[in-house]
Amino acid sequence: MNLATNTILLTGGASGIGLALAVRFLRAGSTVIIVGRRADKLAEAQQLYPGLITRQGDIATAAERMELVRWATTEYPALNVLVNNAGIQNRIQLADDAATDWEQRRQELVINVEAPIHLATLLVPHLRQQPGAAIINVTSGLSFAPAAFVPIYSATKAALHSFTLSLRHQLSPTGISVLEIVPPAVDTDLGGPGLHTFGVNVDDFADSVMARLAAGEQEVGYGSSEKSRLASRAELDEQFRAMNNR
Repeated sequence: MNLATNTILLTGGASGIGLALAVRFLRAGSTVIIVGRRADKLAEAQQLYPGLITRQGDIATAAERMELVRWATTEYPALNVLVNNAGIQNRIQLADDAATDWEQRRQELVINVEAPIHLATLLVPHLRQQPGAAIINVTSGLSFAPAAFVPIYSATKAALHSFTLSLRHQLSPTGISVLEIVPPAVDTDLGGPGLHTFGVNVDDFADSVMARLAAGEQEVGYGSSEKSRLASRAELDEQFRAMNNR
């Protein structure tokens, strides 16, 4: 993938992995639009990196996703890359939390699966007309061996991995590349402050990912997630036991 001269729409770009990727695309010479729900976090990101373009919005609703695509393609007609990075993660004990409001649980499904699928399909007609077009989905090493303490998150990332494979196959005649970034646990605030401090450094992860995308790889992991995406079924079963029987 050419990292320069793109116009990129990146969801969940105000912090964490999303911001790290956005900054690297920006430094490589691309125009980068980051989307997020919190105006304060978007403002912080733009203050640190003035070249970023920000758009406040909540991709949890179909109407807002459609408006985002309408706005982005109208204001930035050269848009040629979508990065589906936005995601939420909740630690859930399914038996103990049975009385929890379903709407809270449903948000993980909406943000992690429904939104990226909808945004991708909404943008395909536009992307077909653009040189160097790509859709990049950010999944997880948990797509391959789930962490039982985040059951919905793990399931959504497995679903997005599956969708990515099908989308790549279907779009292969169109010239739109479909790429997948497969993070391990990264030291960000995903799931809440302090929960991923055991994870890998976000800058080391992003540097590695961008280099491998530039080299033409379609599916890129790092550390433990690289092992997961290449593992056999027996190895994945062992990873599941080790991760969930601590």
